[in-house]
Amino acid sequence: MTLIDQTPARTRGSAWTAVCRMADLEVERGRAALLGDEQIALFLLHDGRVHATSNLDPYSGANVMSRGIVGTRGDAPTVASPMYKQVFDLRTGACLDAQGKQPVALRVWPVAVDAGTVFIRVGGVA
Repeated sequence: MTLIDQTPARTRGSAWTAVCRMADLEVERGRAALLGDEQIALFLLHDGRVHATSNLDPYSGANVMSRGIVGTRGDAPTVASPMYKQVFDLRTGACLDAQGKQPVALRVWPVAVDAGTVFIRVGGVA
């Protein structure tokens, strides 16, 4: 898990917080980070986009989403929970395949990359 200075980035305004460097991320492999007291999962895609979701799997209650399987459904980038295999849209957090259960969304955060640093907009959802 990546622990970072939680001081909001001056270059992004008070709502943006630096989370990690782009160099800390691997393509299509999740990374967990601590944002305040909440665990988030970061995903770097082949096209260079970074997505941030809650690391908390809403179905199992375990902090494991950063260990999920990255893929696609149509044009939607996705992550499948490593626990019960529910599939979530990385852009919106919508559950695309609930594996027979009631769909529950995964929390997502807006992400920006500036000068090789990944920022998360704190207090806001995408």
